[in-house]
Amino acid sequence: MDSIMEQYDAISSDMEYVAIDMSNFEEVDESDKEEILSYFKAKYNVDVMVATFEQLKEKGLYDPETMSLGGVLLRIEKVDFKFNNNIFFEGSKYRSGLGAVGVEVTVHYKENKWKSKEVKMTWIS
Repeated sequence: MDSIMEQYDAISSDMEYVAIDMSNFEEVDESDKEEILSYFKAKYNVDVMVATFEQLKEKGLYDPETMSLGGVLLRIEKVDFKFNNNIFFEGSKYRSGLGAVGVEVTVHYKENKWKSKEVKMTWIS
């Protein structure tokens, strides 16, 4: 997810929070989710929450006049486990209809750590 966050820095400028859509994190247990949230809070020094786009709207965190969020929303849309300790996933970082980016990432597990092996921006708005 950090690989997605690092894409297109302009989207992240002056962000008030990071929202992570974990609605499809079926294989991730609660302690792992907490670790993800803690990591993002420490790294970006903003509020970090679990929320979908709809939940952000319900909380009043989406401005319909500017059609944008006060923070960024990270989502993982597709995960594919490959051989040789590789995982491929597609995700996105969203701030507004004119401030979003899609990313394909391959991560590799080596020496007890997951590291980005390849990051490719697939679309931008």
